[in-house]
Amino acid sequence: MSIKRVTILFSGEGGNLENIIKKLHPHTIEIVAAITNNPLANGIPKAQKLGIETIVIDHRDFKKREEFDQALVKIITPLNIDLAILAGFMRILTPVFTDNIKAINIHPSLLPLFKGAHAIEESFNSNMKVAGVSTHLVNSQLDSGDIIDQVCFNKEDMDFQTFKNKITQIEHELFPKSIKKVLLL
Repeated sequence: MSIKRVTILFSGEGGNLENIIKKLHPHTIEIVAAITNNPLANGIPKAQKLGIETIVIDHRDFKKREEFDQALVKIITPLNIDLAILAGFMRILTPVFTDNIKAINIHPSLLPLFKGAHAIEESFNSNMKVAGVSTHLVNSQLDSGDIIDQVCFNKEDMDFQTFKNKITQIEHELFPKSIKKVLLL
């Protein structure tokens, strides 16, 4: 089995980033770089501590989304990756990126419900009895790519913190499995 090359894109705390590095790197996948759009992201020192090259490309330095996406593609293409992993990457990507880079994302709801940045709150506050996490291929439509996998749970009688903790627990189990599934490992 050959080792697959990936890059991880993230924007914030880096919880999923750190989990993927610890569970899959370097024996299952080689994480060739971690890329963030946020120079203050708490995931930067986590990636660096685990020996992953970290690249910061601040989206605020670009006037248009397409310009930022072009800069991402220009950085990622020479890395010769098999997959880009969006682990809390809080940017809506345009076809400039999605037509050139194969990528997957994790989302804290049962897609196609509760797309976007407020999915956890919307899912928690909904009248649904269940909630969950989805992994999906990335396309140019927000949280709309083909679903790779989903896990659901009964959310009745949970307070919000317990709910968020359950989402995180599921993400940390589901995301590595989905990465391996997409990479045929």
